[in-house]
Amino acid sequence: MSENREKRLAMIAIVVENFDSVEKLNKLMHENGQYIIGRMGLPCRDRGMSLMSIALDAPPDVISSLSGKLGMLPGVSAKTVYAKTQAVQI
Repeated sequence: MSENREKRLAMIAIVVENFDSVEKLNKLMHENGQYIIGRMGLPCRDRGMSLMSIALDAPPDVISSLSGKLGMLPGVSAKTVYAKTQAVQI
């Protein structure tokens, strides 16, 4: 991957309703770990689901690919919000 690729800041909100998908979800996170700058998970045990958020600094195609793959997992919903400006390259 070229170091000069455009990068964006984004958040992916994830709702996990099927815990059988967690192993695949974690695998996808691990595969994209170089782009993840923060992650938070909140178990909602009384409702049998979890809420997660992932902060990313990544090329737009990586962000949309990850969000799409997460959303295709059974019992997992994912929505992405992008920062309006590009991340500064340092």
